[in-house]
Amino acid sequence: MERKHMSALSLYQTLSPDEPPPGTTPSRQVADKKKRKKENGADKVQTIKAQLKPERKKKRKKLLMSTQREESLKGFTKEEECANGDAEALDALLADLAKVNNSRQRASKLFQWLVNPIPAKSFFSETWEKKPILVQRKNSDYYKGLFSTAEFDRMLRKEDVQYGVNLDVTSYANGKRKTHNPAGRALPFTVWDFYENGCSLRLLNPQAFSSTVWNVLSILQEYFGSMAGANVYLTPPGTQGFAPHYDDIEAFVVQLEGKKHWRVYNPRSEEEVLPVLSSANFNQKDIGKPILEVVLEAGDLLYFPRGFIHQGDCLPDAHSLHITISSYQKNSWGDLLQKVVPVALEIAMEEDVDFRRGLPLDYLTYMGVQNSDKDDPRRTQFFSQIERLMKKLATYSPVDAAVDQKARDYFHDCLPPMLTPEELSSSIQGASARWEHGQVMDVGSQFTTQTRVRVLRAGCARLCSDGEAVNLYYTTENSRVYHKEELKSFEVKAEHTDAIEFLIHSYPKFLTVGSFPCDSTKDKIALAELLFERGIIHAAEPL
Repeated sequence: MERKHMSALSLYQTLSPDEPPPGTTPSRQVADKKKRKKENGADKVQTIKAQLKPERKKKRKKLLMSTQREESLKGFTKEEECANGDAEALDALLADLAKVNNSRQRASKLFQWLVNPIPAKSFFSETWEKKPILVQRKNSDYYKGLFSTAEFDRMLRKEDVQYGVNLDVTSYANGKRKTHNPAGRALPFTVWDFYENGCSLRLLNPQAFSSTVWNVLSILQEYFGSMAGANVYLTPPGTQGFAPHYDDIEAFVVQLEGKKHWRVYNPRSEEEVLPVLSSANFNQKDIGKPILEVVLEAGDLLYFPRGFIHQGDCLPDAHSLHITISSYQKNSWGDLLQKVVPVALEIAMEEDVDFRRGLPLDYLTYMGVQNSDKDDPRRTQFFSQIERLMKKLATYSPVDAAVDQKARDYFHDCLPPMLTPEELSSSIQGASARWEHGQVMDVGSQFTTQTRVRVLRAGCARLCSDGEAVNLYYTTENSRVYHKEELKSFEVKAEHTDAIEFLIHSYPKFLTVGSFPCDSTKDKIALAELLFERGIIHAAEPL
């Protein structure tokens, strides 16, 4: 008797123990956050008062949703009317950008290409973090070359793509979101079997495998000043891979192949506007009506801020391939203040006696949850003192040091720069040292005081101080795999700090090594060699 073939999906379902679908419960971060809120007395006050005034809160929420819906719909209409036009092919664009002498200008031009025809300036003033926007180009080749299903197939055959690390197999049916990841390497035989049985494929870090995606993201991260990441989604016709949810990133959905039906919904409340964490999965009944419903076709772009609920499904007549480019995760004022405030308070308590004075003897009798509804002048006085101390706290805030902490986090997140042909030929990666005719050739120092150099990119290096030492942090030796390497830095000699600052601030100009503000010619050349070996600087001409 002939044995019947069992699909990868059926086999996975047979072997997997019964358990709740992944992603249908809140993440540990969300759960921990809610637990902390429950333990916080101040939040209990808000909960009690909210229960006493449900109608007022309901009306405020309804008004917020109505206002947001009106503003969002205005943006959609405007962009759908104006968003047509041709564009330069991506490979030609990247080749042209490689000739741009300034990496900041390169980044600005690439971002403008991404959102064209919307001017970048108006995008950030009118749309960024405010509302979704749709660009329909009627040009299926606009993003051609960024990524393709054929490249995805090549990766499965040639690269070590691992389930759960690089690839997720997902489905969403009958209101249930499931992940079907086996263990081990994702090979074409099994992956395409999952796809044929209606599963979506999510490639988690395409920049690790695709040089074009790496190039695009490494340029855009300099524009955002925040990590630029990406996921690729391949969805079979007539299926949906993910439940409705919102994210904690600014999302640029770039349709590459086929088409996909999208629904976008306003945040459900003020607390979910620009959220700190991504949501759990929602049921359809929890999210109301969409403010935008559209079919994205190849060449189209959909942007939505963090907090906007969204879901996408494939129409029966076409597959869908899109890449979501993301940025601005944990990059808010609040994230910065989390680094500022604890240190500011520590400094204030050391230096200012007002922060060390004792609390009133009887403050427990009129402050706290049980006394929150009292009309007591002592409460007013207590809050006035808190307000006065909070204002004073700002004067002790080590803002620059906190910004440097954020910068270190960003440098650890960053992709390494993908070098242009000119940068490659004039940097350590293109140095001429080699083995030839049975011996080593062209090894050793080639720097003189007349050699002209500059930092490789505007944002590839940064001086930071921890109060005791000065360190130079840099991205040029980072991995294309997120956090595969430790943060790269080294301690800078005191006599070299001025020279490094001089180099960083002079970009994009090339400087002679002899112009470095160091004590001696020997120091100047030693510093140039050190920075060159770390890939931080390159020369005006090949060495």
